[in-house]
Amino acid sequence: MNPVFVVLMGVGTVFFGLICIIILSTAMSAVCRAMGGTPAPMAAAPAAPAAVSAAIPNRQAMIAAIAAAIAEEEGTALSGIRVLSVKKL
Repeated sequence: MNPVFVVLMGVGTVFFGLICIIILSTAMSAVCRAMGGTPAPMAAAPAAPAAVSAAIPNRQAMIAAIAAAIAEEEGTALSGIRVLSVKKL
C-alpha cells in the first residue's frame, strides 16, 4: 500500500470520529435541554467534624515506622531522623 494512502486514511478516520463525537454531544445536549427543568440543587457541604484530641494508640511504634519509612526513602541512617511532632489530620 502507498504510505500516503495509509496516512490519509488514518487522518480521515480520526476526523470522521471527532465529527461524530461533536454531533452526538450536540444531540445529547439538545435532548437534555428538551427534557427541561432546572438542575438539582447542590447539597450543602457537610460540616467539619469537631477536633478530637484522642490519644493515638501505640504512638511510639507509629513514630518509629514513620521515621523508618522516611530514612529508607531518603537513603539515610535511621539515627539521623528526628520526628519533632505528629498531628492527626
